[in-house]
Amino acid sequence: MTKDHGASIKNDKLYEDLRDDGMSKEKAARIANEKASGGHPSKKGGAHAPYEDWSKDELYDRAQEIGIDGRSDMTKDELINALRDH
Repeated sequence: MTKDHGASIKNDKLYEDLRDDGMSKEKAARIANEKASGGHPSKKGGAHAPYEDWSKDELYDRAQEIGIDGRSDMTKDELINALRDH
């Protein structure tokens, strides 16, 4: 039986499935809520250039904004992966 995760999660079943697949709570909630609203999170995109086009300093600053641990020892590729996995 699907647990009710409260008003902040719009699609409890999808949220639980994503968490079971290993996604973070934050990422699972974003995807579940976007799909519940009829959106397509993989196509949503944004106004920013792809991470590959960012400088290492820009990637580091973004990682710092969202609190990624170990960012000071990461290479540019590692920062990109960490940001995408967040």
